[in-house]
Amino acid sequence: MTPDQLIAVARAAAAHAYAPYSRFAVGAAVLLVDGGVVTGANVENASYGLSLCAETVAVATAGAQGRLADIVALAVVGGPIDGAGDAPVSPCGRCRQVLNEAAQLGRRDLPVHCAGLTGDRIKTYRLSDLLPHAFGPDDLRS
Repeated sequence: MTPDQLIAVARAAAAHAYAPYSRFAVGAAVLLVDGGVVTGANVENASYGLSLCAETVAVATAGAQGRLADIVALAVVGGPIDGAGDAPVSPCGRCRQVLNEAAQLGRRDLPVHCAGLTGDRIKTYRLSDLLPHAFGPDDLRS
């Protein structure tokens, strides 16, 4: 699957965002080693700290399917629900750490494709560039 195709899947997922407080929809799509894709959308909560990011929802869904170590790439898109923004968004710090867990389990440096809800701009990063010197499962092994 190309980055453009994965971005399109993430944009479709963003349509399911529950973002009544921020009015900022985010969608994520994780590509699995067999070509399958798992998606997620942000789910906000009146108790803001309990909100869930789209990337975390997608990774947790893959984990619930026993596929956490099978993640090979991620696309994340986001922007105002009114569609007025096309600037690429990247995962927050918490999501970078969640992605790192899957990446270390799968022994991969994941490509992370970032885009807005609209527009053509895509920025691609390696997870190791977004989260240098990451802490993960290997740090707990002696």
